[in-house]
Amino acid sequence: MIHSMTAFARTEQAGANGTLSWELRSVNHRYLEPHLRLPEAFRDLEGAVREALRQGLSRGKVECTLRFTEESTGKPLQVDRERATQLIAAAEGVAALIKQPAPLNPLEVLGWPGVLVADSSDPQALNKAALELFGSALDELKNGRGREGAELAKLLNERLDSMLGEVAALRELVPQMLEAQRQKILERCREMQAELDPQRLEQELVMLAQKSDVAEELDRLSTHVTEVRRVLKAGGAAGRRLDFLMQELNREANTLGSKAFDPRSTQAAVNLKVLIEQMREQVQNIE
Repeated sequence: MIHSMTAFARTEQAGANGTLSWELRSVNHRYLEPHLRLPEAFRDLEGAVREALRQGLSRGKVECTLRFTEESTGKPLQVDRERATQLIAAAEGVAALIKQPAPLNPLEVLGWPGVLVADSSDPQALNKAALELFGSALDELKNGRGREGAELAKLLNERLDSMLGEVAALRELVPQMLEAQRQKILERCREMQAELDPQRLEQELVMLAQKSDVAEELDRLSTHVTEVRRVLKAGGAAGRRLDFLMQELNREANTLGSKAFDPRSTQAAVNLKVLIEQMREQVQNIE
């Protein structure tokens, strides 16, 4: 199964000390790029969270936000006097450099991180709960990426079917188009009342057929389509491989267009390029 790099997950858990919640958002990116937003009290989790992401995901820009709403009902507020004293001393030192400093607001001191604390909870227990909750959020994110990946695989297979239809139709048309080109050349010669050496004319027609031969390009397009299906079925981190195959498909479609000598072959090349571009855009979201 292939996975998309786009998904969202949210988990929440209420406990005696408060409510923990994780929000995970992922979008496509060339590499795995985690962005963590953790409250100061949970900074010790950063290494474990990054390792869990590295183990669980291969690519994508992933934003992880942890929120903790502490249960303060019935708990007395406490002031970290040592931290408040340090803050006030620092503020007074700065005020001494100003001619007319504004008075220090006590509420601003209380609002400084770490000055006003509630009844302390067990930090190790909170960290453990937060990490376990993150595991649930990561599983939810991976499931979401898997569901979207299945939809992407379905869309890609539909376009691969359309490509094979174009290839098969063009393969059948090639002999007709060559014969039409032959008749057109003969008709022009008759209109010009030109006397041409039949052997020479036949050689020119053979050279035209060789220059217009697209059998090799059609075979390679079919081969690449088969490989894309194999990669989709194998699953895993297939994004880079699929992106490479889209480039190869586009190369063959370009060559097909350059050899076109009939409006029908030109239109087939255009249709193939449109399908390949649609697939390429979808492949950018695959892990």
